[in-house]
Formats: sequence, C-alpha cells, structure tokens
Amino acid sequence: MDPAIIEKIIQESGEYTSDMGEIDGVPMLQDTCNEWDEIYNFQAREDDILVASYPKSGTTWMQEIMDLIVLEGDVQKSMRAPCFIKVPFLELGKTSLKYAKVTPSPRLLKVHLPVQLVPPSFWKKNTKIIYVARNPKDCIVSYYYFQKMDKTMPDPGPFTDYFSSFMTGNMPWGNWFDHVIGWWKAKDQHQILYVFYEDMIEDPLREIKKVMTFMGKDLSEEVLQRIKHQTSFKIMKENPVANYSNLPSVFDLSVSTFMRKGKVGDWKDHFLVSQNEQFDAEYKKRMEGSGLQFRMEL
Repeated sequence: MDPAIIEKIIQESGEYTSDMGEIDGVPMLQDTCNEWDEIYNFQAREDDILVASYPKSGTTWMQEIMDLIVLEGDVQKSMRAPCFIKVPFLELGKTSLKYAKVTPSPRLLKVHLPVQLVPPSFWKKNTKIIYVARNPKDCIVSYYYFQKMDKTMPDPGPFTDYFSSFMTGNMPWGNWFDHVIGWWKAKDQHQILYVFYEDMIEDPLREIKKVMTFMGKDLSEEVLQRIKHQTSFKIMKENPVANYSNLPSVFDLSVSTFMRKGKVGDWKDHFLVSQNEQFDAEYKKRMEGSGLQFRMEL
C-alpha cells in the first residue's frame, strides 16, 4: 500500500475539531456534518462488506477478523497498513472517503451510523453488513475512556455527567438504544449479520466461523485458529496496525490505550448503585418488546 496515502490519511486525521453538530436529529461530530453530502451519496458495490456498530462495541476487533478472513489468514498481508486504512471509515471523510472510492474490490468498509443514516446505495446494492453490538453498560465505560483520549471528540467531563448524556443519547452518533434496536429491526429485511460482543468474548472461534460463512468463505480449521490467535485481545493490543499507536495527533495514549481491557462486566467497577438502578429501569422500558437481549456479564 502506498506509504504516501497512509501518511496523508494520518496527517488529515489530526486536523479534525471536537465541535458537535447533528444530522436529522442525531448528534454527530461537526466534521462529519461538513462532509455529510459526500458521505450520504457514497456509492456502494455489490461485493462490499460493511461493518457497522455503535462506537466502542468491538468494531476494530471485527475489522481485523474480516480482513484476515478475506486474506485467508495471511498475517503478513494483514500488517500492510493501519486498520483505518485497510477498512476505510466513511464518517472520517476527506482523504479516507476518497481512498475508499478507489479501493479495489472486494472492499471492507466501516460506519458507526444509525441504520436510517446509512448511504442508500448500500441498500440498493444489497450489500452484506456485519453489525456488532455490545452491552450498554460496558459501552458507556469504554466510550467514556475513549472520549478522554480522543482529541477529535468533546471532553466527556466527569463520569456522572457522561452517564447522564449517554442515557439521553446526547452523544456522538446518538442514542445507544435507538442504534441497536434500529439495526436489529433491519436485519430481517437486508443481508445483515448481527453479532454480539459478549458472544465474541465467550467463544471467538464460533463467532469467527459465523462471520466467515456470512462472508462466503470456507477456511480450514488451521487458518481459523490462526485468525483467532491474531485477533486475540493480547495480540491486537500490541499490534501497531490495530492499536492506533500511529495516530498520536488524534489519540493521547498517555490518558488511555485505545484497547483498554476488552472484557465483559467492567461497568461494575464504575457504576454507582443508584446509576445501575436507573439504567436497569431505562433498559427495561426501552428494550421491552424488541426481542433484543444483552448480557451484562458472563
């Protein structure tokens, strides 16, 4: 991959501001709003595979799994470029969007968009989409630490205030409940594989096999084991193409690492009893009748 392109994307990634705007009522980073026409009119291809998720739900983990499946477990090829270049993030805009357009097929692409904001061409082309969902309590905690170290996002302030913002959906990419339920409802009308982060933690090989089958590949047990190893939390946390250590202009790794703990149940070290009770009441109300269930611990 052209080092000049990699360097340009890295350079422009650091030029973003932390201002906020909104698109159709969904809070979004202002830089995404500025590029919205081009993002929304992005042209999908039939053989694209899109990974979608609410932020901090295991997206980077899934990206690396998908890339290694396409490469049939070739670890050396998987090290060719950082993950945000191998799998262009459409909301990043600018050079990333331009690079996505010229990336040869089959492309792997990424969005954090709620289902109603996905570029229409993905539905017209009946593109395969893998949606990764994570339990909201761990998602709050992970997102909080992420915003503390991401210079392109608003300062989250104290966790108490952040908890309230999460509950009301006043967050970049909007309300968690709307996001996961919206994609859940869409999965039966489109080619969407809905994957749970907790399932990936519990049995990564089982979930990798699901993704492989959905992507139309048939890999040997040896290759699958190699993919499982290469995408383990320990390996990915140390892998420079996956841990975002090459973006110091964007991520302040002295505050928090991009991959922090990678576990289920970390919320128990952060939630007050009153917050947990408040969240459980809201969760019950919002999720009732959806048919969607999350495991808050394993």
